[in-house]
Amino acid sequence: MSTLVKTLMVLSVGIAVTQLAVFAAEMPKVGDKAPDFSVAASDGTTLHLKDVIGKGNIILYFYPKDDTPGCTKEACGIRDTFDEFKGLNATVLGVSFDSVESHKNFIAKYKLPFVLLADTDKSVAKLYGVADDSSRFASRVTFVINKAGKIVFVDPKVNPATHAAELRTILNGLTR
Repeated sequence: MSTLVKTLMVLSVGIAVTQLAVFAAEMPKVGDKAPDFSVAASDGTTLHLKDVIGKGNIILYFYPKDDTPGCTKEACGIRDTFDEFKGLNATVLGVSFDSVESHKNFIAKYKLPFVLLADTDKSVAKLYGVADDSSRFASRVTFVINKAGKIVFVDPKVNPATHAAELRTILNGLTR
């Protein structure tokens, strides 16, 4: 491998790490009030976060793209234990840059029982520090918001295979 190729690889990794660090600096932290937003939802409505706050805990999970391997694993993990999430009084909201139509197809294909939000202009992802204007995809990050509208958990390094179990553990701790 040439020196030029190695240098470009190191620069690419450095840029990616720098970009992630910029997002992390803007990301709301545990204890912060959850930033409010309005966005098109897969059920044909416009979801306003303020209208959901107070009804129970909210899982707001950002993911890169509908119908890709990691995102499908993550969504299906939540789907497979969705009754437990309902029993823990949690509303699940998935967010990506995909369109409402893409979300509807993803939901139908995998029989997802929760709403997906179409953040096509990246405004919600930017508000939560998981993307910027140059991002092709949102970072895989999850926020748990309590009934009072406060962020009580942030996972900036979601593992799609274990995500659902981790969230149930967090929610179980909130209901005690």
